[in-house]
Amino acid sequence: MILDEPTNHLDLESITAFNNALKDFPGTVLFTSHDHEFTQTVANRIIEISPNGFIDKLMTYDEYIENDKVSQQKVALYA
Repeated sequence: MILDEPTNHLDLESITAFNNALKDFPGTVLFTSHDHEFTQTVANRIIEISPNGFIDKLMTYDEYIENDKVSQQKVALYA
């Protein structure tokens, strides 16, 4: 399933129900989102794509943004 900003225009109750449904979804979901909580709740793999390459990590979003090794890779990626 491919989703682009799936929580836009949803109320809090709908977002919660949607998060719970995606956590139990047995397939693969590829999504883009500016919603930090949604990304942290649903994603278990983060892929950041830039014009100079990509970073692909099996971790939660908070782990991704707090990881020093990832930070170093991002500096090199965007240099």
